[in-house]
Amino acid sequence: MIQHVCERARRAKRLDRVLVATDDERIASAVRGFGGEAVMTSDAHVSGTDRVAEAARAIEASIVVNVQGDEPMLDPSLLDAAVDAIVRDETLPMSTLSVPLRDPDEMLSPAVVKVVTDSRNRALYFSRSPIPHVRRDGGDMKDAATEAVAGGWARRHLGIYVFRREALFTFASLPPAPLEQAEGLEQLRALYHGLAIGVVRVEAEAGVAVDTPADLERVRALLAGAYSVEGG
Repeated sequence: MIQHVCERARRAKRLDRVLVATDDERIASAVRGFGGEAVMTSDAHVSGTDRVAEAARAIEASIVVNVQGDEPMLDPSLLDAAVDAIVRDETLPMSTLSVPLRDPDEMLSPAVVKVVTDSRNRALYFSRSPIPHVRRDGGDMKDAATEAVAGGWARRHLGIYVFRREALFTFASLPPAPLEQAEGLEQLRALYHGLAIGVVRVEAEAGVAVDTPADLERVRALLAGAYSVEGG
């Protein structure tokens, strides 16, 4: 799976170098086996961004992109879009992505992270709860979720982060925030401590992240289908 993520990240036009940061020598060995570059990090990190920050200290890079290793269906153009946001706006310390939510059941699912933004497309909040809640007299949570999806207000967060170098180190130096711990979402640490997050709105479909054994089987089937088509 890591190989698929690396190969897709390498296709992004905005990335000059792709590294795998890990605390597991087995993963590092597998990465080197397919010709990738691995960096060993501490096993004490509480979030993926903390691990990326350690790896970034050893390299020269003004912008650092954090891609999770469970995204084998990653679209390289999304990485480019997130990097472009920071390149265009020098006031942004970090950026990420959102896509439309089209299914009320996904809006209600705590496994799907939602995001709401301000008029400049900067994050106001991320949550596992269905935000925004569209209030209707006599309606329940499913009705509210259906309204939000139909109105185009429901946005799913994609867990790709682009940092300016110093913003990454600042993030990693901050203590975990109560909201971060409550929701289990590390990006809330940035908002809690006043770091702005630009959210690039892309009208794509969310890829399949591998969070469960069922996700893994689904991705295997999708990849097998892709390779059979490519192979003619």
